[in-house]
Amino acid sequence: MDKFQEMKAFVAVVDNGSFVRAADAINGSKAAVSRLVADLERRLGVRLLNRTTRKLSLTDDGKLFHARCTDLLDTLEEAESELNARTGEASGHLRVAAPVTFGNNLLAPLWGEFLTKHPKVSLDVSLSDRTADLVEEGLDLAVRISRAPHPVFIARRLATTRMIACASPRYLDEHGIPERPRDIARHEVVAYTYWSSRDEWEFTTPDGAVESVKTRARLRANSGDTCVAAALQHQGMILQPDFLVYEALRAGTLVRVLPEYQAVELGIYAVYASRRQFPLKLRYLIDFLLESFQAPVWNDY
Repeated sequence: MDKFQEMKAFVAVVDNGSFVRAADAINGSKAAVSRLVADLERRLGVRLLNRTTRKLSLTDDGKLFHARCTDLLDTLEEAESELNARTGEASGHLRVAAPVTFGNNLLAPLWGEFLTKHPKVSLDVSLSDRTADLVEEGLDLAVRISRAPHPVFIARRLATTRMIACASPRYLDEHGIPERPRDIARHEVVAYTYWSSRDEWEFTTPDGAVESVKTRARLRANSGDTCVAAALQHQGMILQPDFLVYEALRAGTLVRVLPEYQAVELGIYAVYASRRQFPLKLRYLIDFLLESFQAPVWNDY
């Protein structure tokens, strides 16, 4: 059996955490991947993986061999990228992570166009609102929304998004419209769990001063979509990025409060680990995303 295919299957199993997900990642079957890993262990005469009904883990030999295999496969991919760069044609597999709502609403409609432009490139897109570890999870690119990118990685800013405080017209009719940030303290709030300042909302006043207010959450959720849905059901005020609420603001189902005050602006970044070589497939993906977000739709609400 081809040693390259054995190593590729083994690395895919480790990186994806299961034989089923590994088969999806390399476009094979679970049976084929299992056979390749078993053949590899038999040929080497060592056990690389501890298998239980619940999870897989690497043996000491497996950890060493996985590191070597990863280096070899990366080197091979870099060599292919160098050749592809001469022809201008990208190929290979890309693993991408992104926040759930941004990934579903803004990135999902773009993937088909990118794949059509680059038919030899395949994508594995993972959506989660936690901060993915690029190195540990074997990611080529992560889209992150934050005040500043992680200093260890390379980041390209795709766009910006402004946090917007808003509520439904009915809620404001029943509870009143705040005139200053401190007024929010007496309002019901639907809070986003992963917001960095937790229950403290910060605003810049028209004259440039900074005012913050400690809010009280009636509902807390780790999903921006859930927060917006609760606000649309008149359950309180929310502080969410404009890319998530611009359609409701346009429709009038949500109303911005304190429009003369500015909440924090966040960057939307394409983040990748520094490598000796910059694969052509990754370069094309970043260029594609930069072009796609030159004029973000949420800027015109």
